[in-house]
Amino acid sequence: MHPPRILLGVNIDHIATLRQARGTRYPDPVQAALLAEEAGADGITVHLREDRRHIQPRDVRLLAEVLNTRMNLEMAVTEEMLTLAEELKPAHVCLVPEKREELTTEGGLDVVGGFDQIQIACERLARAGCDVSLFIDPEVEQIDAAHRAGAPTIELHTGAFAEAVMGSQAANDEYARLNAAAIHAVSLGLVVNAGHGLHYHNAEAIAALPGVNELNIGHAIIARALFVGLKEAVAEMKRLIIAGQEAGLMAALDEHDHDHDHANGCCGH
Repeated sequence: MHPPRILLGVNIDHIATLRQARGTRYPDPVQAALLAEEAGADGITVHLREDRRHIQPRDVRLLAEVLNTRMNLEMAVTEEMLTLAEELKPAHVCLVPEKREELTTEGGLDVVGGFDQIQIACERLARAGCDVSLFIDPEVEQIDAAHRAGAPTIELHTGAFAEAVMGSQAANDEYARLNAAAIHAVSLGLVVNAGHGLHYHNAEAIAALPGVNELNIGHAIIARALFVGLKEAVAEMKRLIIAGQEAGLMAALDEHDHDHDHANGCCGH
């Protein structure tokens, strides 16, 4: 059976960043979300931060009412956020670490260190009907802890790969870590998403990772939208990641055929 087509979650936080910079009512992230859906986004991601630097509670409440796809609510593991999620019941909740002083999320959630609190959060969100994801670094111990905590989904933090120079040894090493992490997570039955720092020059490679279900991308799409419009920016990214998934599937098929030939002694002799 052919695997499901890879999904694109569009993060609209930085539409709200522009609005908050002037304290106006525009640009409206809700309008942006609807345009992104029209262009092929499979879901809309928003991060309601403790300091309310971009997305506001009003945005989350409106999105919960009007989205035609699904909302992925990124949030810290706090009582305030858990209560809000239990009230609104978004389709997906992604638990992330959060520090007030950071420009953007700097690392994955430490599931090992905060296991009890995270396990309780997973149980509460599951009871509310939310599909819970944990945003974690591509490390076996964190993946195993996420699985034990009862999260059905993980999102692999791709920041270290995205920050490395493309084609460098560092980038290759990080890609190998992500590849191994994806394989391990799939073997446990976890749904594997990925995101952070992805843009039009590296998302295709991440889409090619084995078993990746969805990529969540925001800043690059919003930045591209300044020049081509939001709908075209979303459509471009959607085309890229589908091509990446197809390339990954073809590479896996070629490797399988090659291994099969060797196993049967068919080496061209």
